[in-house]
Amino acid sequence: MEYPSVVVGALIANKEGKVLLCKSYKWSNLWVVPGGHIEYGETIEKAVKREAKEEVGLDISFEKVLFVQELIEPKEYIRKKHFISLQCVCAAEDDKVKIDNDEMQEYKWFKPEDALKAETDPYTHEFIKKYLEGS
Repeated sequence: MEYPSVVVGALIANKEGKVLLCKSYKWSNLWVVPGGHIEYGETIEKAVKREAKEEVGLDISFEKVLFVQELIEPKEYIRKKHFISLQCVCAAEDDKVKIDNDEMQEYKWFKPEDALKAETDPYTHEFIKKYLEGS
């Protein structure tokens, strides 16, 4: 039987107020935020910090869960999945991104208003929009 996966997404802002987006083959080579599954026994904060370190090599601070999204079989994703995504606002301790070339293939720091114009999946677009409304 299939069950939804609980995941975190990290919208990471640097000291200049720019946000990090990455291209991922898993998401049709669109711009997305780093993130992934919460492991059993792991807190949301630990999961988002671990995923950021694994995918983009950044140490981050967790600020808050901005909102929750349901992604039911997103057409942009590489396979059929159902995600419950906790969309987290985070701050980068530095700008020294080390892309993993596994989950993520490219990265760029965007001004948040420019990130809205980037070629993202609809879920990342909504995340950026809500971030701009709340910041």
